[in-house]
Amino acid sequence: MQFEQIALAPAYRRVAEAITQRIVQRSLAEGERLPPETELARQLGVNRSTVREALRELERSGLLERRPGSKRMTVSRPQHRAVAQDVSRALALHDVTFIEVWSALSEFEPPIAECAARARTEADLQHLAAVRARFEADNADTERAVHHAAEFFRALGAATHNQVFALVHAPLIELLVPSLRDMIDQVPQARSRIAVAQRRLLEALERRDAEAARQWMGRHIRDFRKGYELAGIDLRHRIG
Repeated sequence: MQFEQIALAPAYRRVAEAITQRIVQRSLAEGERLPPETELARQLGVNRSTVREALRELERSGLLERRPGSKRMTVSRPQHRAVAQDVSRALALHDVTFIEVWSALSEFEPPIAECAARARTEADLQHLAAVRARFEADNADTERAVHHAAEFFRALGAATHNQVFALVHAPLIELLVPSLRDMIDQVPQARSRIAVAQRRLLEALERRDAEAARQWMGRHIRDFRKGYELAGIDLRHRIG
């Protein structure tokens, strides 16, 4: 029997993992400043350049940030959009297809709409109404139409006030954007049908009608598949 050599992680990666563990365990809280690089290097028994590289990696991931006027890193929390983009990129690299994204949206989005109808606040309604108004007033340009459509989904996820829902559906919305861009110009009725669905969803949320919100979201997602088919998009084709 032959054993493969054990891959040794670079020192900066081990430093990054040690700091990450403290952040995840909440022994380093959001907003707390890390010690200076020289002190971190002393405590961890590594060179200052190793610490600097580890801090850069954690800054790129959103776990640390350098606030204006400070030379020291501060613990931060990655934004949902940044997390979503990382997950979406990973899914695209695994050759995710249109049909897989559509199937996932079919499972996740109706319960999200239902939850939003129960949990929404007046501020959520105002935000959703503003996003819907922007879509109806500014959808002639494809890029802006796609942006506003995606923003409506994100606002609906935020209205659940459930971090898990928001984080689960955000990567799917990122993957929806290129497929929607491919479809929307080839299907003349796409814009009007999106506008109707947004209006009906908002009305259901205003009434706190969870069942109507669920049904309209299910109908909205089914419309996307019809749009792909009308546009001649192969649902088995990978996104990206």
